[in-house]
Amino acid sequence: MAKFQYVAVDSGGKEHKGQIDAENQQDAGGKLKQMGLFPTSILAPRGPGGPARGKKGAGGGRAAGGLSGFGAGMMAPKVRRKDLCTMTRQMATLLEAGLPLVRALRTLERQAKNNPPLRKVMGNLADSVEGGTTFSEALAAHPKSFNRLYINMVRAGEASGAMETVLKRLAEFMEKAQRVAGKVKSAMVYPILVLTVAGAITAGLMIFIVPKFAKMFDEMLPGEPLPGLTQMVITISGYMKNHAIMMAIGIGVGIVIFRLAKMTKPGTFVWDLFMLKTPPFSALVVRSCAARFCRTLGTLMQSGVAVLQALQIVRDTSGNEIVARAIQTVHDAVKEGEGMTRPLDKSGVFPGMVVSMIEVGEETGALPEMLNRIADVYEEEVDRAVDALTSMIEPIMICLLAVIVGGIVIALFLPLIKLIDKLGG
Repeated sequence: MAKFQYVAVDSGGKEHKGQIDAENQQDAGGKLKQMGLFPTSILAPRGPGGPARGKKGAGGGRAAGGLSGFGAGMMAPKVRRKDLCTMTRQMATLLEAGLPLVRALRTLERQAKNNPPLRKVMGNLADSVEGGTTFSEALAAHPKSFNRLYINMVRAGEASGAMETVLKRLAEFMEKAQRVAGKVKSAMVYPILVLTVAGAITAGLMIFIVPKFAKMFDEMLPGEPLPGLTQMVITISGYMKNHAIMMAIGIGVGIVIFRLAKMTKPGTFVWDLFMLKTPPFSALVVRSCAARFCRTLGTLMQSGVAVLQALQIVRDTSGNEIVARAIQTVHDAVKEGEGMTRPLDKSGVFPGMVVSMIEVGEETGALPEMLNRIADVYEEEVDRAVDALTSMIEPIMICLLAVIVGGIVIALFLPLIKLIDKLGG
């Protein structure tokens, strides 16, 4: 037996550190769970000549080269979300087939010859694990590619000895999250694209076409008053033509200011509140946030991550400041020994069905399974909400474009009718 250094939390969320005698990391994880602790880190003992290796391919304690590994990780490029999802699925398959971790990483490194960022990251991970670093610690050295959720689930897999199962869950989670995010993004991109096209068409008409008609009206109808709509369009056109550069700069500055404001905490809060409360986007955002919350929390808890730590990770990966604050309230309540239901209901962010089903899950002791069921339901709701939003926005945008362009055309034809009458008389 060897002494393993561990960091774990109890059911109340209190952190415990110490040593435990065990045959290997999996044995240490099992003993800690019997003690009512949920391990977050189990490190193999150091030998007299450096860090001792753990189970082949699993990694042991921190390597002497850990610092250089961290530096290499910070310099490594970011792996795309899609590539990371595929890599996780392949890693789970290789480990399930019985390959040691290092060999699996080297296999993925060779396969990624046409993907330099992924190849570099896989190589760095394999080097770190070969040097004695645990897989989770090697991942933590690449914060640009692997978030807290990914790292903590892998850490839970190391402690429980079910790495391939955890990686499968991670791959399924990422695939579903990517699909939902893609649906939401497509729903948001469509109106922006239509508005951009409408703006470009309107600007082209006002800057290039209307001034030519205005010149013609001055020559053909000298001294005669133009219809009010026509005069308004010509005035706006003149302003846009004379100040086109300033207007373009102003729009650019406005976009930059908006993006910078969104990066601040108050700006993020205001924008998230706007999206959460403003129809027609509110229905889609609420369903998307509910699906993400339930899927992330359920996946983490099923993988053995302690509930308080899982709530912290969900809060940090929620993608919405209002939801993050609500989750923090739930975390504080659970830390005090309460259930999730009351603070969730009080927050007013999540739909009533989510709160009710979580209450049932807490009462039956099957909360992770219930959370994943809720996520399944609300991911389907997101699909329907996207379809409904798209079908509603499309005619609105067409009507808006018709009113703007049609208004300009009518304004230009009114004096032409008067001119035709004059020529005919």
